[in-house]
Amino acid sequence: MSIAEILDEIKPMKTKLVEVTGGEPMVQENVIPLMKELLKNKYEVLLETSGSISLNEVPDEVKKIVDFKCPSSDMSNKNLWSIVDELNTKDEIKFVIGDRGDYNWTKDKITKYNLNKQWTVLISPVFDKITLDKLAKWILEDNLDVRLQLQMHKYIWDPDMRAV
Repeated sequence: MSIAEILDEIKPMKTKLVEVTGGEPMVQENVIPLMKELLKNKYEVLLETSGSISLNEVPDEVKKIVDFKCPSSDMSNKNLWSIVDELNTKDEIKFVIGDRGDYNWTKDKITKYNLNKQWTVLISPVFDKITLDKLAKWILEDNLDVRLQLQMHKYIWDPDMRAV
C-alpha cells in the first residue's frame, strides 16, 4: 500500500491514534515517511518495534515501544541495547515473558540498564504459556516497578488472527 492508501484506509476510522506495528515495522522501506505523514496529518503515532534496529530516524513525536526479546523467544541475541540511548522519557520498554527464566533475565536487564528509572516498563505473559496471575505474583513478590500488560488483541479476537 502507498502512504496515501494507508491514510485513506484509516481516515474513516475516526481515530487520531495510530500504532505502527506488526512483524518488524522498521524493516519496511517507507516506515519513516509514513510516520512523518501521519504526524503531519495530526495523528498521535505509536511505533512498536522489536528492539533490534536503530530508531534514530524515528521522529521525536512518535512514542516508541521497544519490545526487547526474552531468551525463550530464541531472539534475545538480536536485541540492540544501545537503542535505550535513542529513547525519550515518554517511550516505553516491553518484555513478553514465557517462563521464570525470562522473568529473571528481565529483572537483570531492568537493573543493568536502569530501565524503570527512565521509562515505563511493560511486562506481558506469552499468551497461553504463562498465566497472568502467576506473572502478577512474581512482580508483587519482588515489588518490581513495572506495569503488567496483556496482549488484549489475543483475548478479543482469535489469537492467530492478523491485522487486527
